[in-house]
Amino acid sequence: MGRKENKARKEKKAASKPSGKTYTGTLDITRSGMGFVIVENMQKDILVRPSDQNRAFHGDKVKVKVTRERGTRSEGEVLEVLERKQTEFIGTIEVNKDFAFFIADSAKKIPDFYIPTSGFNHAKDGDRVVVKMVGWGKDDKNPKGTVISVLNNKDTNDMAMKELLVENGFPLVFSDDAMEQALRQPDVIGEEEIKARKDMRDILTFTIDPVDARDFDDAISFRKLKTGVYEIGVHIADVSHYLEEDSVLDQEAYERATSVYLPDRVLPMLPERISNELCSLRPHEDKLTFSCIFQITPKGEVKNYWIGRTVIHSNHRFTYEDVQEIIESGKGLYHDEIVLLNGLAQQFRKQRFRSGAINFSSQEVRFKLDEDGKPIGIVVKESKESHQLIEEFMLLANRTVAENVSKYKVNKKVVPFPYRVHDQPDEEKLTPFVAFARKYGHHFDIGSPEGIASSFNNMLVKAHGKPEQHVLEQLGIRTMAKAIYTTENIGHYGLAFEHYCHFTSPIRRYPDILVHRIMAQCIAGSPRADKKLEEKCRHSSERERAAMEAERASNKYKQVEFMKQYLGEEFDAVISGVASFGFWAETIEHKCEGLVSVQSLLDYDDFRHVDTEYALVGRRSGRSFRMGDKVRIKLIAANQAKRQLDYEWVLNVDDNEEAGGKERKSKKSKGKK
Repeated sequence: MGRKENKARKEKKAASKPSGKTYTGTLDITRSGMGFVIVENMQKDILVRPSDQNRAFHGDKVKVKVTRERGTRSEGEVLEVLERKQTEFIGTIEVNKDFAFFIADSAKKIPDFYIPTSGFNHAKDGDRVVVKMVGWGKDDKNPKGTVISVLNNKDTNDMAMKELLVENGFPLVFSDDAMEQALRQPDVIGEEEIKARKDMRDILTFTIDPVDARDFDDAISFRKLKTGVYEIGVHIADVSHYLEEDSVLDQEAYERATSVYLPDRVLPMLPERISNELCSLRPHEDKLTFSCIFQITPKGEVKNYWIGRTVIHSNHRFTYEDVQEIIESGKGLYHDEIVLLNGLAQQFRKQRFRSGAINFSSQEVRFKLDEDGKPIGIVVKESKESHQLIEEFMLLANRTVAENVSKYKVNKKVVPFPYRVHDQPDEEKLTPFVAFARKYGHHFDIGSPEGIASSFNNMLVKAHGKPEQHVLEQLGIRTMAKAIYTTENIGHYGLAFEHYCHFTSPIRRYPDILVHRIMAQCIAGSPRADKKLEEKCRHSSERERAAMEAERASNKYKQVEFMKQYLGEEFDAVISGVASFGFWAETIEHKCEGLVSVQSLLDYDDFRHVDTEYALVGRRSGRSFRMGDKVRIKLIAANQAKRQLDYEWVLNVDDNEEAGGKERKSKKSKGKK
């Protein structure tokens, strides 16, 4: 017996011996406090117990050392926090005489923060506050923080929006140093700076933006040359001129990496002094820009282009609505130029689709808000020719810059560059979709990426205006990979571009600033190899995803807030998703999505989820709830805190009136019982 125990002990010791390997990954902390470090391209996460997390918080990028290996499971300890996901937190302050503790609102375990009196910022005991983590010394038991704002408990909307931003790792304010750097920038452009640039101030130039925009980061110039060719300039705010590399302001812009657009506010990537004043291409003001100037024939052929720094003077600020009216009526300010530019844009658009770009369209909603930020209406945004005019010229500039930089070399290698890439569709997602589309008569050529793209476009054309259009578009989009930033150029599948980058929105996207800097180095003949560029690309992609998550959650919050007034009312809807626990339905009028629980359907049948059908199917009746089906639903609950709408099924809209009447009666009688 003793030998067996000794042998087992030796085997266990051998199986759990430390490996000592170190990895970099993201720490995911469960509600229980147990952590798992997710390492890219590693099948199993590394388990990290609470005692070994070494002051790392949920979502932090960490260096982890494997201390024990048990079979396929590795255990480790955090050696170092490389990057904090979140430095600002929302919670409650408990004030004592000479210090305070801050208790964060978080489903994940976070230690209380120590707040010295100098960091109270007028907060009182019990206040809801935003606290910034300022340090955690080796000898300190708790992290140290300072209050950056006291929240108004009466303004629940403001608190909810700030919480979403903070949860996703976006600082609510800029540091004093960053603000000072922004304010120090001079208002007047010096003559020396103007002389160093191509002067475009005498050429007709205008901006086209949403009606509520304040940061105009792109402008279009137009003139006809004596040769009959059009000279069209795409002028982009020269943010990199005002943003000194590695300065405090630059570092804080990088940490954010993107502006975040919520229904009632914008959290800018840069202070308003930069984004809305110095860099915004406002009319009747001289502005510094980075430009792509094209020579284009009346047939839409790009004969030549020039890239460089310019100074412009916008003649007019248009809204999309202004331009759409000019396109449709042929009348208005600069109507000849706008109609001509629109004609060229439509030629570019057709050529893109002929080359294999996929013509997906997705509906977006915009909220009409009252003065308190409360939603009083929902408007579905449409992509019209005025939007496409700007989109096509921005795509042309982005593609041209990426193509241009790809020709430069440093140390006999292509210059490292932040490409915007989009991979081919995921095969696992594509296979069931192809089978589903076949049921509607759409056949796919999956023999090549070009064949898949062509099949998608043929399907979208044939399905247009038919009942299945929406579901095929939505499911088709879900088969697609996500676009990311990377130095490895695999092309952009959805746009059918071999080279593509983001150059046209540096006020709101940090990768565009990186592109401007590298482009400037290439033009000057001194390109550099940034060894940390891939890391910056990954960070920018992650921040983009976090911004999208905050934007989705804020839209959902506003939808729930808007729909609360309709509790108990019925709506026509479309099934927008299906799972084993129920189906999601989106109201046709307001585009507000909620869940119909499978539990609420038990009176009718026992429903099972059929993956390949994107449907719930009744075991006895055969009745199905399939993605794209039209249904009549009733709103039974609206929970703002959870950002959740609950619906109840009333009937399928496609059922005949007699069957629908029976279902209504049956449901009502069951309700009475």
